[in-house]
Amino acid sequence: MRGLLTLILFCAAVTSSLAAQVVDASACEILANPQSFDGKIVRIKGTVVAGFDDFAVKTSGCNQIAGAIWLAYPEGTKAKAGPVAVVQLQLGRNNAASIANPNRPSVKLEKNKDFKQFDSLLSTPYKSGGMCLGCVRYTVTATLVGRLDGTKDTGVIRDKDGKFVSVSGFGNLNRYNARLVLQSVSDVTSQEIDYAKNAAASKDDSQRESAGGDPVAAAHQIARAFSPGSAAANEVERAAAAYGKEGEDNGVEVGFATPNEVPKNDSPKGDRNSPDGLLFNCTFDMDRLKGEPLTRAISHVGTHIADIRGPQSAAKENPYELEYHAWQTTVLSAVGSRQKTLTLPGGYLAWNSAWPDADRNKMVDEAISKFLADWESLSR
Repeated sequence: MRGLLTLILFCAAVTSSLAAQVVDASACEILANPQSFDGKIVRIKGTVVAGFDDFAVKTSGCNQIAGAIWLAYPEGTKAKAGPVAVVQLQLGRNNAASIANPNRPSVKLEKNKDFKQFDSLLSTPYKSGGMCLGCVRYTVTATLVGRLDGTKDTGVIRDKDGKFVSVSGFGNLNRYNARLVLQSVSDVTSQEIDYAKNAAASKDDSQRESAGGDPVAAAHQIARAFSPGSAAANEVERAAAAYGKEGEDNGVEVGFATPNEVPKNDSPKGDRNSPDGLLFNCTFDMDRLKGEPLTRAISHVGTHIADIRGPQSAAKENPYELEYHAWQTTVLSAVGSRQKTLTLPGGYLAWNSAWPDADRNKMVDEAISKFLADWESLSR
């Protein structure tokens, strides 16, 4: 009896100790100094969005360029919610830079009723009349506990000669300086996203999911829908050409899955070579991108590859500018495909063929700008 009592008291002490290790913090506190939370188990309450290239805890008023925390499930979770298209950057194996691999403790996810509800809500698609890229029906507010990975820098760093010497950050384009690897979720509530404001424009538009074949070849074909040598033709062709020719080993790796887990190789340096020392790991969710939506996604991600590989100023490698340009090309791809409408996650109408010719550029600009600021929590 005495031994049993000792064991009970010991277990209670261990449980109390583990609970004490959980740090309560707000998203803004984490984003203000993500490195100070690196490796800690944190508890935050926030609104989670899953969209085209988003799986993040949104914030507002944090005065950050990327005002969100990337969310990731532990490797092997095999859940449904997450983005439909991402590109994550790594230095190539042949890159001469010396990189220290992070040593992060593993996380075990509690797949309880709350998690199943959380994952189900964030993976419930929005059914629209036209094409809505990566659109889900709900956002979710919840209390999240997990391992916080934090870093000071994001994206790629070049030396004075323009060579890639460092990669840092998490999620799509490595643009997030904080990542929460989910351990548990509770207090789940959902908010239905308002798509009604654009329903009239897209109600008679088809889903356009019947196209098949090679989506990169389809992207090349769309470029030919514009006048040869025009700015529109060049932009769409540039995005398609970023993937290289069939069989070419150019450092661009394309995979098909739901990109919602911590990558198997989660280090800054990959296990493959690249001509310029930089790898682009592109993942597309084929369950939610079928036919023409996949071609739009190919154009979007291809623009990112071309922009990062091309000679760029620091301003153009700002996450906002990278996303803005990629969405411009995505709209051009829709136009070249004679698509009537294109809606973005959150209900932002980025293209409507019924817009007056004189107003189209302005309408596209306003839609993309508002989408990036409100939905993706990006600032210039």
